Amino acid sequence: MAITKHQALEMLQSDDLVGIGMDAHQVRLKKNDPRIATYQIDRNINYTNFCTEYCSFCAFYRPLGAKDGYILSFETIYAKIDEMLELGGTGVLLQGGLHPDLQIGYYENLLRSLKSRYPQVHLHCFSAPEILCIAEVSELSIRDTIQRLMDAGLQSIPGGGAEILDDEIRGKIARLKCTSDDWVEVHRTAHSLGLRTTATMMFGCGETLEHRVNHLDRVRQLQEETGGFTAFIPWIFAAENTALGKKVQETTAVDYLKTLAVSRLYLDNIDHIQSSWLTPGIKVCQVGLQFGADDVGSILIEENVVYAAGVTRRTNEEELRRIITDAGFQPAQRDTLYRSYVLKPPVARELTAA
Repeated sequence: MAITKHQALEMLQSDDLVGIGMDAHQVRLKKNDPRIATYQIDRNINYTNFCTEYCSFCAFYRPLGAKDGYILSFETIYAKIDEMLELGGTGVLLQGGLHPDLQIGYYENLLRSLKSRYPQVHLHCFSAPEILCIAEVSELSIRDTIQRLMDAGLQSIPGGGAEILDDEIRGKIARLKCTSDDWVEVHRTAHSLGLRTTATMMFGCGETLEHRVNHLDRVRQLQEETGGFTAFIPWIFAAENTALGKKVQETTAVDYLKTLAVSRLYLDNIDHIQSSWLTPGIKVCQVGLQFGADDVGSILIEENVVYAAGVTRRTNEEELRRIITDAGFQPAQRDTLYRSYVLKPPVARELTAA
């Protein structure tokens, strides 16, 4: 049985990190295969950095007309996917800024070309704000926009653009971006069309603990209604090089692990919780496997958005397999929808001389 909003808030306020983590780990062991932890090989491709939203937490976007702004050519995107396939990858995550001149036809042509050229690659594309932008620019409903993208090859939608699903904090950090209700409506519509999506939470951006609980509750309520979320991914705001970074305190590893654990306990109707390595670091990610997480995400062959905010961490399949093994699990490569597990032998621990 799920914990209440009041209990979630009390846990976030509590100093009992270990106890909360143990409770979350027990839920994880019952909900997922207790023997394995998963990871993915895919690639984030940011097809444009032009954006009109000017979010204070973002160091990636460029205003229209900026000299260092870009829209990737299809050939450049093909080359990136070819590199991903050479590393054993199975999917791409396409995301970009909100470009006011790219209409639905651009996205349909892109998806069709990718699905024709790479039928084996899962297309996990376009956050809720992007869907809303495409719909507005193209004078379409949300439903018609998603349906046309699905017909062109879209297979699932990532959870980006959620940040904190509470309009009090959204108004402070992303005044021009979609509202919480807008984000929820895109995912509700996608679920009604049979499309799976993920949910995320970017925290440490000046929100209160109550804001975090409100976010978790919006996600849980929609999952109760539709059952369409595959996974939940909480991650820490990357502050460097951003306007917002000068105004907020750095999020600690303890805060990250506690929030991860509470996410597992509160979102009892979502199967998978991901521990992140990109902003918390690889060691904290590993500890997260004992705090409710059953997955460590992707090797992220390419990542530009958080990189622009000063986070330069990188990893590879061997390292992700090693941290899973050392945490006591057998590593398994998954696809975007957490299917087609490929079990691989645990990585042998290196012995050092005394």
